[in-house]
Amino acid sequence: MVLLNVEDYRREARRRLPRFVFDYLDGGSEDEVALTENRAAFDRMKLTPRPLTDVSIRDQSVEWFGQRLSLPLILAPTGLNGLFCRNGDIALAKAAARLRIPFVLSTASNNSIEEVASAADGDRWFQLYVMHRGFADQLVDRALAAGFGHLVLTVDVPVSGKRDRDERNGFVMPFRLRPKTLADMVLHPRWLWQVGRHGAPAMGNMLTAGADPNTQAALLSRKMDASFNWDDLKRLRDRWTRRLLIKGIMHPDDAARAVSLGVDAVVVSNHGGRQLDAAAAPISILPDFNRVGAPLVLDSGIRRGSDVVKAVSLGATAVMIGRAALYGLAVGGEEGVVDVVRLLQAEIDRTQALLGLPRLDAQGQAA
Repeated sequence: MVLLNVEDYRREARRRLPRFVFDYLDGGSEDEVALTENRAAFDRMKLTPRPLTDVSIRDQSVEWFGQRLSLPLILAPTGLNGLFCRNGDIALAKAAARLRIPFVLSTASNNSIEEVASAADGDRWFQLYVMHRGFADQLVDRALAAGFGHLVLTVDVPVSGKRDRDERNGFVMPFRLRPKTLADMVLHPRWLWQVGRHGAPAMGNMLTAGADPNTQAALLSRKMDASFNWDDLKRLRDRWTRRLLIKGIMHPDDAARAVSLGVDAVVVSNHGGRQLDAAAAPISILPDFNRVGAPLVLDSGIRRGSDVVKAVSLGATAVMIGRAALYGLAVGGEEGVVDVVRLLQAEIDRTQALLGLPRLDAQGQAA
């Protein structure tokens, strides 16, 4: 089968994965209004071609703190990647290194900070969930020691979104196999041989740290520290000595306040439609953030290269891709991730040519 775009990879991932695994990857919260709107907002946005421009050479690089990223793409932090591919976090990190784009390792990864640092070179970032203050400090120190260059603090999970698909499938933590789930696994022998026979993937950062049972349970059930506030952000800024991003910001005043406290960049995100189902689509509010005075990263809903061009045209320096990369991971492991990103890269390039846009980070193409 020839896979021509991200949607083709999505359909193939759906075919290969058990229902409960695919729904965990693909689903959103409640009625999935935010999930649907993330895509619809991109579809409504149009671009204005400007022909008779020399586009024989096209530059897709963007500036990031004084250096050039070859592509405005970042592999987003995603949890439980070991469900889609054996050692999925390592596969993602290796793919990112080959593509020369950043990879963000999640707190909820199945491979630990140290395993990923040992297995993959490249531009590695670490994403932090705060469940327990002391354990969060340990994770920050470990990421520093392992050479992770950026910290991405996720702030939009004071409580976990209600994900109806997961509840219907019985995919709650700690996970318990049901007869229906076992039957579904048997119907997917390739996944069962490559992933399922090894058992439920462990939370690598928990095992390495020897986290207490309460902290492990909090991560498994996505129970975060709902008391984390601006003062705690200041304390984290002091502890982390490298670049700090804040992810899950949806109001420009919050972004400005974070920057005033020393945050280096802002990720405008509604968590891929997996948290507040009534949240706006990030692409629809992105122009409101241009006065913040810090680099912006757009997250949630990217499926085409033209989506990336739209985000950059509205002020984003780069975008994060989550599900798109995971569809590739589920289908082909490391190679599948590389293929998906290269498909997006080709679509970005074609969109630039058709727009008359030699440099991707030139502004003013949105209509």
